[in-house]
Amino acid sequence: AKEIKTKLGTLLQKPDSTVDLIIPYPEQPEKPEKPAKAQKPSSEEAWQWRNSLEKLLQNPYGLTSFQNFLRSEFSEENIEFWIACEEYKKIKLPGKMAEKAKKIYEEFIQSDAPKEVNIDHFTKSVTMKNLVEPSVSTFDLAQERIFTLMEKDSLPRFVRSNIYLELVK
Repeated sequence: AKEIKTKLGTLLQKPDSTVDLIIPYPEQPEKPEKPAKAQKPSSEEAWQWRNSLEKLLQNPYGLTSFQNFLRSEFSEENIEFWIACEEYKKIKLPGKMAEKAKKIYEEFIQSDAPKEVNIDHFTKSVTMKNLVEPSVSTFDLAQERIFTLMEKDSLPRFVRSNIYLELVK
C-alpha cells in the first residue's frame, strides 16, 4: 500500500516548472454550439435517442445537442468527463497516456476539482489506484458510473427539453 501511495504521489506531483493556470468560468452561459459537420438527424433517428444514451452519444449532432442542453443546465461536467475518457482511450503512447490521465484526474476526479464529477468513494479509490500505472482502462469504472448517471438523470430531462422536442417534430 505504501508503494502505491508513493507511486501515486509521484504521478500527481506538479513539476516545479509548471505555472498554475486558472481559467474562470464565464459569467454568462456560452452560446450553444452548432453541431460541426453533423447532419441533422431525421425525427425517427432522434426519436430513438429517448431510450438509448449510447445511440445519442454516437451521433455527432445528438452529442452536441446533449452538450448544449447540459450546458444550459450548468451540468456539463459529466459529458465533458465522458468525452475526455473516450479521447483518452485513443492514446497509444504511454507517456501521453500518463499526462492525459493526470489532467483528467485533476480536472474531474480529485476532490474540489474544477469540474468534479459525482462518483462514489469506491469508484474514486479504484480510479486512483489505476492511475499508478495508467492504461486504456484506467477510467472505465468512473466512466461507466457517469454514463449510468447521465442515462438515469440527464437523458430523461433532455428528452423533455425544447432542444430535443424540436428534433423529433
